[in-house]
Amino acid sequence: MASLPLLPQPDKKPLVGIARLASYGESLREGHDVEYFALPSRSILNRCTAARMPFTWTINPYRGCEFACKYCYARYTHEFMEMRDGFDFERKIYVKEHAAALLRQELPQVKAGQPIAIGTATDPYQPAERRYQLTRAILEEMSLHRGLDIGIVTKSHLVLRDTDVLQRVAEHNELFVNLTVTTTNTELARILEPRAPRPDLRLDAVRRLNVAGLNAGVICAPVVPGITDGPRDLEALVKAVASAGGKYVYANPLFLKPCSAAIFLPFLESKFPHLVEDYRRRFAERAFLPQAYGKRLSQLMAKLRIKHKIGDNYGRYSRKSHPSPQVEEQLKLF
Repeated sequence: MASLPLLPQPDKKPLVGIARLASYGESLREGHDVEYFALPSRSILNRCTAARMPFTWTINPYRGCEFACKYCYARYTHEFMEMRDGFDFERKIYVKEHAAALLRQELPQVKAGQPIAIGTATDPYQPAERRYQLTRAILEEMSLHRGLDIGIVTKSHLVLRDTDVLQRVAEHNELFVNLTVTTTNTELARILEPRAPRPDLRLDAVRRLNVAGLNAGVICAPVVPGITDGPRDLEALVKAVASAGGKYVYANPLFLKPCSAAIFLPFLESKFPHLVEDYRRRFAERAFLPQAYGKRLSQLMAKLRIKHKIGDNYGRYSRKSHPSPQVEEQLKLF
């Protein structure tokens, strides 16, 4: 694979902001069709400015994600670095420099009652974490503080590596660990999420985290129409979460931003051709499914939670009242 240019090309428009910083990223190493780059960073803690979001701050230790989920909404974040090929998001992974030191400087900005979400646009426990350990360093810093409100979202059982530091964080802070599981069908998961750990490994992580005294549950997101949204499929997942001792489970529908549709629709043509026309119709003029779909999904999940005796706590994204279907659909935006 050709290396990413480290400097802007002279015949192109000068880069600014994050695109300029990325252009100076030093190549760290290569994996299987994946390159890693050091990303000079000015900040690690980002304020969420979108209205009605259930968190105030976000932390993403990496830019890009190697798991290569076909439906991933976050591919657009590489466009900020002037990368328009949707596959760059899974092939060019940026490692944010000095993450823990930056967090140490920025945490005083966080006020009481302002939730921090880790892993909203890129998985904090993707393969890069085994080598660079940014997420662990961030958690180590958080363990030195009190009164924080923290949620982690991941598809990886690598989170178990950090059980010790997670326990220290939870001693004086509110902490929820959310494992994303879209299906219990391993073969289907491998098609949808080619490089993510198997669903059973994620569910086992939920079990082991709860045994260790931590709050862990499952986010089923996205629910993919015609592929993972069958009532039997969703019940199999809820039942599996109950068996794993998960504290909660909830679901969010698929949405397709243009950058995501550019990857997902050709994928459908290859793997699920009978769904292509339906998807083109549903997402022709909007990124979100109709509110009625989200409402039916929420009602079904509520019934399944009752049936399988799982609480309706929404993990880190909890509120005294449940988020509306519109907010549930938007939880993955950041």
